Amino acid sequence: MKTFPNPLTPAKERECLERLKEGDQEARRLLIEHNMRLVAHVVKKYQYTDYDTEDLLSVGTIGLIKAVNTFKPDRGSRLATYAAKCVENEILMLLRSHKKYSREVSLYEPIGVDKDGESIHLVDVIQMENEDVLEQMILDQDVRELYQAYKTCLNDNEKQVVRMRYGLFGGKEYTQREIAQAMGLSRSYISRIEKRGLEKIGKEMRKI
Repeated sequence: MKTFPNPLTPAKERECLERLKEGDQEARRLLIEHNMRLVAHVVKKYQYTDYDTEDLLSVGTIGLIKAVNTFKPDRGSRLATYAAKCVENEILMLLRSHKKYSREVSLYEPIGVDKDGESIHLVDVIQMENEDVLEQMILDQDVRELYQAYKTCLNDNEKQVVRMRYGLFGGKEYTQREIAQAMGLSRSYISRIEKRGLEKIGKEMRKI
């Protein structure tokens, strides 16, 4: 795998994020370029799929760019944490689209090249035209698959804990302690049930 620049120092990253808020495109470039190691790190988890490393890096980079464009420092999370999730979401979406829609046009189907000779994909066009629409499409698909996994792979206790913990089906979100009291179980046992349920859902969604 190719070598990428070292991550920015926390101070330099904060400076770039502040400059980006003012529309500084050089700061945006630096944030993307110096977080490519993060993309490569996430890609390693999926290097034995049907896609080669370069394809996964390209898709992961889309996730990184989206992360830099939408990151909100005032929400308390770190850019690296937020970006890693965005990168992984892009890769998982690619893998799921390949399995579910192999006969349809993929969002990552090359449709031409830009002035620098770089490939332009359908997802790039959708994102440029209306990023909110693309985000909503991705979110809607993920939500449908999450509920499907919830219904098919959890036992009754796991369903109740996960439903209450995350307010599924429009319900209220409860703490582990509140759920433990409602179910007459210990908080540590509720924690184990929640962890097991989430692992099952994650495993099921990766198969979709």
